Amino acid sequence: GCGAMYEIHIESEEFREKRTVQQHQMVNQALSEEIKSMHGLRIFTSTPKGRQ
Repeated sequence: GCGAMYEIHIESEEFREKRTVQQHQMVNQALSEEIKSMHGLRIFTSTPKGRQ
């Protein structure tokens, strides 16, 4: 079609205490150059389980 579609799953302690939209903004910022050539991107973020 008109471009590449991607789905990424990222787990990081840096996401702890942040809202989902803030987590996704962090990912978008880190991948800003790569995102330019993508048609679509689905982002799934989480924090490591079992830690407080």
